[in-house]
This record gives sequence, structure tokens and C-alpha cells, in this order.
Amino acid sequence: MPGNRSIRESGSEQTFQEALQHFRSLLRLDTTNPPGNEKRACEYIGAVLHKEKIPFEILESAPGRANLVARLSGDGSRSPLLLNAHLDVVPVEREHWSHDPFAGEVDQGFVWGRGALDMKNMAAMSLMCLILLHRQEKPLKRDLIFTAVADEEAGGALGSGWLVEHHPEKIRAEYALGEFGGFSRIVDGTHFYPVQIAEKGICWLRVRARGAPGHGSLPNWDGSVGKIGRAAHLLGATRLPFHLTRETREYVNTLAEHQPFPKNRVLKQILNPRWSRIVLERVLPDKDLARSLYAVLHNTANPTVIRAGNQVNVLPSEAVLEVDGRVLPGQTAEDFVREVRNVIGKEFEIEVLRYQPGVIGSPRDPILGYMADALRHHDPSALVVPYMLPGFTDATHLNRLGIRCFGFSPVKLPENFNFLGLIHGHDERIPVEGFRFGLRVLSDLVSTLCT
Repeated sequence: MPGNRSIRESGSEQTFQEALQHFRSLLRLDTTNPPGNEKRACEYIGAVLHKEKIPFEILESAPGRANLVARLSGDGSRSPLLLNAHLDVVPVEREHWSHDPFAGEVDQGFVWGRGALDMKNMAAMSLMCLILLHRQEKPLKRDLIFTAVADEEAGGALGSGWLVEHHPEKIRAEYALGEFGGFSRIVDGTHFYPVQIAEKGICWLRVRARGAPGHGSLPNWDGSVGKIGRAAHLLGATRLPFHLTRETREYVNTLAEHQPFPKNRVLKQILNPRWSRIVLERVLPDKDLARSLYAVLHNTANPTVIRAGNQVNVLPSEAVLEVDGRVLPGQTAEDFVREVRNVIGKEFEIEVLRYQPGVIGSPRDPILGYMADALRHHDPSALVVPYMLPGFTDATHLNRLGIRCFGFSPVKLPENFNFLGLIHGHDERIPVEGFRFGLRVLSDLVSTLCT
């Protein structure tokens, strides 16, 4: 592996600056979903690929909602490898940002912008991997496919889901690499690199409360707004039941094995339903890690939207709460609704808006060994840890084609960097050197898997 030309090329300053330019250019394109407008980003990537003479297609699922598919052909002796990145980003509250979220600024050693971590960094790295292999003109054992897709932040119906439904032959592969995974997490000096092998499903709910309408000047102790407010408070404050999965057991045990006594014993108590909450909330010093561990041990129900009334002096007869539910693999929509009803009571109407089951991969898949090799070449202390993502990704759609999906968009992060807190948060940013590290690692991995 150290003699591989891709390592030298991806490590060169010229190649890195080229990738950084593409990354910053993508950040400057506002692809906030809604409305998305991913076509503008597809056209930028398409112009780059056209210049490199790499075949690609831009496929529109709706006006302005585009997906790009590019392919380097191999000899077919192995099934294709798919690199996937979504181009849409979530909205921003500009007043809370210290840098323009759509300027792609480089400052204080970071690249700032919405999508810097989620996930235009992966789009730029994947594009560069494609370009490097094409320039080498080396024979490939498998096709390398790159998809830059729309709509992931809203569920992927116009992106990867649409490609699976309408163009499966263009994206079918043995493996897919996407978000999230390959980011460093330093725990007591050990450099862990979680790799996503599984992800929670979604179960979005609409909870409806009813009450007597009336004039706002008269008291109403049984009004719909008060009821829905109490339901929102209960869901926001109540912990749902503990559920232990194989993936989380392996993740926690691996973390514990590399901690000194007595920390290793304490960490393992996270898997004990009797002590789990106490350890997570009162003992574990890394609160970011504690939140992510809690999320993979429980279904979660976050109140996100409340709608009621349209005039200040009128008591509405109906109030609605929308809930972002995330369910562990093996949990059904009925299981989740039962847990929610046990929290808020039986007086509410509950409607399932959308349900997608979780995705489960294998912690023993051989590709994890190749990932570990690529990481250790650039960080000798790297330890790969298979884990479950609390959210959902395009893998939920790609998995329907039998593609083995892994979250691996590598980046090396500083200690105490609030990675998960910046995803969808204010001042999203990525270390410049972390992006360089990711480009090298991903390039090495892709070259090894394809050649």
C-alpha cells in the first residue's frame, strides 16, 4: 500500500488545493432543502468531470432537483464500488453564525460553511478520488461509481430513493461508502474511528389534541393547546425504554477494552439497563459521547413542530404536534407508537407520517480491515470501531438493492471537537488538515478496493 501512486498524488499539495477548491465551491452553492436546487451543484461537478473526460449523467427527479451519476469502468472481475454524497443541506439561522454559511471561508485552520461536515466534504473527496484514478489510467478490477444526490435531508425520496426506484442499474454495487463514519474520536488518548455499519430507522408522528373552541377571554383548562403543550413537554423530558442491540454491545465493549481500569468497568455498565442512565448522565465526562450512546440504546421521540390556531383571541379546537422519532433496528412503527402513548396517554390521536426501518450491516465484513489499513497508514494509533448511527442516511434506500452500505467519510478531528453538535448546528466547519487527512485516507481505500 505505501507504494501506491494514489497515496503520493492525494498527498501532494497541488492535489489537495484542487480538492479544497472544489470543496469550497460546493459550499458556496446554496442547496438548502427546501427547496434544494441541487441541480446547480450537479452542474458544477459535471463541468469538472467534463473537463476530465469522465462519463457522467445528470438525472432530474423534479425541477431543480438533480442527481449526478459518474462511472469509471473496470474489467468486471469484481462488483462495483459506489461513493455516495448528498448535495442538499439543512437551513441556517444566519444571525447565529460567525462566518457566512455560504462563503466557504478558510479561517483559523477551518473551512466554514453549511455542509462542511454534512456532507459536501465527502462530495469533494469522492470527486477527487474519481479524478485521481482516471488520471492514472490504471486498469480497475471493478467499476467505480460516484453519485451526488438530492434530498437526503428530507428523506431522500427525490435523491437516492428516486435512483433506486427509477435507475437501479446505474447505481447497483457491492459496496457503498457514504456518511457518517471515519471521523476520529479521542477517548483518553486513544484514537477511535467509528465506522457506521448500522443506522436507526425513522418513525415520524403527528399527534393531535382536541378541545372545545371558544373566546380567548374565558378560561379553558381543557384546551387543545394546553394538551399538546403537555404532550410536547412529556416527550421532551421522558426517557424511552432501554434496548440493547448487537452493534451497540460491540461498540461499547471495544471502547471499554482500550480503557484503563476502572474506566473500562464503568464504561461497560452503559450496557446494563440498571446503571446505564446513571453512567451516561452523571459519570461519563464526554457529554457528546454520552448523548450519542444514549441514542443507540433507546428509541427517541423529539417534539419538533407545533401547530394550533390562527387568531390570538380564539381558542382552537385542534392542536397538532409533529414528532421526529428514531427507532432502533428491529423496532416497528407499532412498537414506537406504543412507547409514545405510554408517555403521553391515550387521549391523543397518533398518526404515523413516515416509517423506514433501520439498516444493519456486518461488523465482520472484510472491508473494515481495508478501512483500518488506510487509516493506520496516516494515523498509526487508529482503532476502527463499528457503530450504529443515531440518524438515517441514503443507506436506507441503497440497502434495498442489496448494496452493503458503510458510513466512511474520513476526517481527523481535534480533541474535544463537537462533531455531532455541529451537524445541523451553527458555525458548521471542518479542520483544513482534517479534510486533507480524509482525502488521503479515502483515496488510499478506493485505490486498494478498485485496483
